[in-house]
Amino acid sequence: MAKPLVAIVGRPNVGKSTLFNRIAGGRIAIVEDTPGITRDRLYFDAQWGRKAFTLIDTGGIEFKDHSTPLSVMMKQQVDVAIEEADVVVFVVDGRAGLTSDDEAIAKSLRHAKKTVVLSVNKVENFPGFEAQSYEYNTLGLGDPIPVSAAHGLNIGDFLDEVTAHLSDQAEEDYSPETVKIAVIGRPNVGKSSLVNRLLGEKRVLVSDIPGTTRDAIDTSFVYDSKNYVLIDTAGIRRKKKIVDLAENFSVIRSLRAIDRSDVALMLLDATEGVTDQDKRIAGYAHDKGKGIILVVNKWDLISKDHRTLDHFEKDIRSEMSFLAYAPTQFISASSGQRVNKIMDLVDFVAEQHCRRVTTALLNEQLREWLHLNPPPGDNGHFLNILFATQQGVKPPTFVFFVNDPELLHFSYKRYLINQLRQAFGFEGTPIRLFVRKRERDH
Repeated sequence: MAKPLVAIVGRPNVGKSTLFNRIAGGRIAIVEDTPGITRDRLYFDAQWGRKAFTLIDTGGIEFKDHSTPLSVMMKQQVDVAIEEADVVVFVVDGRAGLTSDDEAIAKSLRHAKKTVVLSVNKVENFPGFEAQSYEYNTLGLGDPIPVSAAHGLNIGDFLDEVTAHLSDQAEEDYSPETVKIAVIGRPNVGKSSLVNRLLGEKRVLVSDIPGTTRDAIDTSFVYDSKNYVLIDTAGIRRKKKIVDLAENFSVIRSLRAIDRSDVALMLLDATEGVTDQDKRIAGYAHDKGKGIILVVNKWDLISKDHRTLDHFEKDIRSEMSFLAYAPTQFISASSGQRVNKIMDLVDFVAEQHCRRVTTALLNEQLREWLHLNPPPGDNGHFLNILFATQQGVKPPTFVFFVNDPELLHFSYKRYLINQLRQAFGFEGTPIRLFVRKRERDH
């Protein structure tokens, strides 16, 4: 489920990043520090009270010289933040007072008719703030909220105000049987072309310009009497190649689309091979527990002999060893070559992703696994696995009850996961395995 966006905007040096870091690391219930591609902390998934949201940090906005490319880009930042965010936090400097740039940003926010929370940072005298608050009321953005991000003062009241404007997350209007498919990958690998082939009509703009698809576009369709939703996402670039905030937001929306999906079609460019960014994107889907299919596009552009496919497959497995469970399909989205095989793979992976194993059958197999490869020990202490049960699906999640969780080495955990796959399949999906301590007589 995609979370509402809260964007922090303001001119340079007003404490936006300090406020961002204070919320991310302070008295807030952190949902997750997003792994992989988002470790640059461009955004942070968090929760305050019962409200979950995605907090976004933006660059400083200046209007000193509108003639330079940099100033144009800075102006674009606030425009995109206004467009994309559910709530905009406008931060001003309580020591320096208002500037012409503050007033220009406020004007843009008023014209956009967006929900804005005005935060006055670097406040040192909270009892005396009311007397000076009239200055900030002139911005026409509601009552200002004083905070000291550096010292963590009044952050709770500030977050109460922010989350008061966030609606509870509504369930998506899709039936439980509907399989949600996210088409993911770097820009210009053929995502929109694949979507058009799968749908049989051009509902999504196709262009050779990377980043054409800014939004995640949901398209419902029926295939073989089954319901699906196809989510075409904007291409995801490395941060150093993101030249404006509009593309930053397209990255965020792409990752949110992965969050909403059941199965991710991870597109690779056959002409470029596996890149580091491919691994980051696929790693995000893996960490989120999504079903994954590796789709190698532009296969028609490769000079081939009888060994080419095997060599490419080995390269993929070598570069993406963490996705050893993911099936591959080599296609040409432009010509339609082998695209018809993708939906059968989607059905298969979706079924594996929500497969359940009975507790009786699981423990019957467990006894055999323990016999074939007894658990390791440490200084005379041996791991004793008492029993196991499947806790959930999407992805398949198992809990193993043991005498001492510290004795479960990662290599034996890997052995158990491999045995789960060998016995029950689970192809195309990650497996979550947790251990809990339980005494034998319980």
